Amino acid sequence: MKNIIFIILSLFIVTSCEKEIDLDLDDKSGNIVIEGNITNQAGPYFVRITKSVAFTQNNQYPAVTGAQVVLTDNTGQTETLQYVGDGKYKTTNFTGVTGRTYTLKIQAEGKEYTAQSTMPEVVNFDGLTQDSFNFGGETTYTLLPVFTDPIALGNRYLFNFTVNNMTKKTFEVFSDNINNGMVNQRPLFLPNEDDDKDPTDHKVVPGDTIYVEMQSIDHNIFTYYSALLQITDDGGAGVTPSNPPSNINNGALGYFSAHTTQKKTFVIQ
Repeated sequence: MKNIIFIILSLFIVTSCEKEIDLDLDDKSGNIVIEGNITNQAGPYFVRITKSVAFTQNNQYPAVTGAQVVLTDNTGQTETLQYVGDGKYKTTNFTGVTGRTYTLKIQAEGKEYTAQSTMPEVVNFDGLTQDSFNFGGETTYTLLPVFTDPIALGNRYLFNFTVNNMTKKTFEVFSDNINNGMVNQRPLFLPNEDDDKDPTDHKVVPGDTIYVEMQSIDHNIFTYYSALLQITDDGGAGVTPSNPPSNINNGALGYFSAHTTQKKTFVIQ
């Protein structure tokens, strides 16, 4: 219950500082879905293009082939990506650098889609500290990401983590609207129960290894993931056939994100 209450309060804090987000849960099957990422780490980088399915169906998206995918930045760097299968288009020599603004242009199935994202500066991910609490005879573990938010207001963060060798990622977004310029005090709550219907939901116990990624993201991606978390209601990742406010134009679903990335590993004690 404490976990649930914390998540509800956290989402309230996040969304209360942003404009109201209109979520459309109508059938969006057949729409173009674009998922693109550029980071401050060495490439290659990937853009995946698929078609959406109905909200009630499993997220098995048909691949879109034959698209023209071009990445550019505000320094004149440009590259046309190569198709490598499963809807994925890959860079060869493109470089991600903090502070630059990146533009994605896609020609697919007779339409053009464009998006922009600016890669923030790195905010150092200094480590993770563990805490726990007991409620109803059950122990819930948390990990506190250790970092200091810069003095300038407007920093946004995306955290995701996986447990052991599980493939499921849990996502959370942080804003500095409340703790601007301060040491982070907001923890990541780790799974506290097993889900019989989903074997990837594993109750965390001592000895488990947690893999955590911290991303510094721009405002548009923060808004997108805030809305996505409201829709999925479980920290799930990816895209849905509804309409989180994408930074891609012309009716496309999905997102294009230029972000920094840092990763830490922690073994629960």
